[in-house]
Amino acid sequence: MQILSKIHAENIVRWAKSKPDVCVLSADLTSSCEADIFRDAYPDRFLSMGIAEQNMLSFAGGMARQGVVPMIHTFAVFIYRRAYDQIAMSVAYPNLPVKMFGFLPGVLTPGGATHQAIEDISVMRSLPNMTVLECGDATDVESVLDVAYETPGPVYVRQLRGEVPRLFSAGEPMKLGLPRKLSEGKDFVLLTSGICTEEGMRAVAALKDRKISVTHYHISTLKPFDHPKIIKEIAKSQFGVITLENHSVIGGLGTILAEKMAEAGCGKPLYRLGLQDTFVHGASRRYLMKEYGIDAMALIKLVEKTMHRKLEISESGLTETYTPAVHSSAKAEAL
Repeated sequence: MQILSKIHAENIVRWAKSKPDVCVLSADLTSSCEADIFRDAYPDRFLSMGIAEQNMLSFAGGMARQGVVPMIHTFAVFIYRRAYDQIAMSVAYPNLPVKMFGFLPGVLTPGGATHQAIEDISVMRSLPNMTVLECGDATDVESVLDVAYETPGPVYVRQLRGEVPRLFSAGEPMKLGLPRKLSEGKDFVLLTSGICTEEGMRAVAALKDRKISVTHYHISTLKPFDHPKIIKEIAKSQFGVITLENHSVIGGLGTILAEKMAEAGCGKPLYRLGLQDTFVHGASRRYLMKEYGIDAMALIKLVEKTMHRKLEISESGLTETYTPAVHSSAKAEAL
């Protein structure tokens, strides 16, 4: 597996060269959110707004009214929790092209409840005019800039940083509203997003060895979400559909799918793997994914329970995954 380091930091500098209307705003987390190379390359298009996220979002709304495309860079939790009113009134209500890049979503930070964005999808997707995207690998990170820039109005991105695996071909970029179909099967349909997609891929490969077939989709556009084809595939599946996400099961991918299934009258079982209405404590990503049941083994155990069948699959029997160190040269700090 190819592992790339600080993809966004280098990519945004190349990408923005031909886009003089793009500016980057940081909330005193410039290097932590991979905006430092942009700052050095385009000092006249970079603003450090300090630890004042509410002011930053209002300021960005004003810039957008003047023809600028502001790109907010800070930790995800500080965007929607700290500045929700400003996002709603200064950005979403006037439908302005402010692009918000939220780093360290969910369990990606050891910083505990104050730093973990576990309900950001539910909050941001409830805002009219808001588009919500989530990156799952290096290819998504490389191509999300185009998607966010070309999408009218405000966009919120659950962004990855540091060392990121490449799961998808570099020649197949993220497209707005287009899921990636990773496998096809008749037993289950699986929808995954963000870092949980790699876990889904690991589980699907192991299940295939046990003659259990899964239709697996990677979802990078969480709003808008309109996929009647997926609903039809769920209706035809033998055991129903599973969602796996790095987010609360309340309001995230599982809820989005439940709403669409109900509207379509699809009566198949829906199993939601995610954070079960709980805050998360501080620890490493790998530990937290296991502890809170959002890894490959949690998915396999759910399949076993649903099928009333012991599959004899252990962690050692799964394809290997690369887990970045909590501290690494690709990060300015553990947080």
